[in-house]
Amino acid sequence: MDHLWSPWRYQYVSSAPVASGKDFCLFCLVAAGAHEDAANLVVLRAERSFVLLNRYPYSTGHLMIAPYSHVPTMQETEVATLEEMMRLAQRCETALRQVYRPDGMNFGFNIGQAAGAGIAGHIHMHGLPRWAGDTSFITTVGETRVLPEDLETTHRKLRAALQGHTPEGPAPDGR
Repeated sequence: MDHLWSPWRYQYVSSAPVASGKDFCLFCLVAAGAHEDAANLVVLRAERSFVLLNRYPYSTGHLMIAPYSHVPTMQETEVATLEEMMRLAQRCETALRQVYRPDGMNFGFNIGQAAGAGIAGHIHMHGLPRWAGDTSFITTVGETRVLPEDLETTHRKLRAALQGHTPEGPAPDGR
């Protein structure tokens, strides 16, 4: 059996407080801090959920959609919240395609710690743009992420696209 190690992830895992449960929940803190959206990398707020950039992205444009309610599973999430999250995922797909023109995308949930959820107590969906040939081993063997732009630039671009315009003007569809 072969093993691939991800030593870069140790920095994230070891530096964060307990990232689930009642003592600390990053998503609950971000949800409550609307006045700090830029610092928290929030790109859009909706009625029941919000969209933010992943501070430790796998690719440029890696975002997450989280409900305001602190629930650990889809089963425990209100149907209206799940519906809104899917509508936001669709909207995020459109924005990511407009801004970054990826060859494909991954959207999905990691439910529970065993499934890879870094914050297991608060459900959230990841969205990642992907490009042909972007599966490099430099992260694994070199402990290095190759990202072509900083998070502040990504935040500015996606926030503008999700609000219906690009930094240069309105979106092509007029929204």
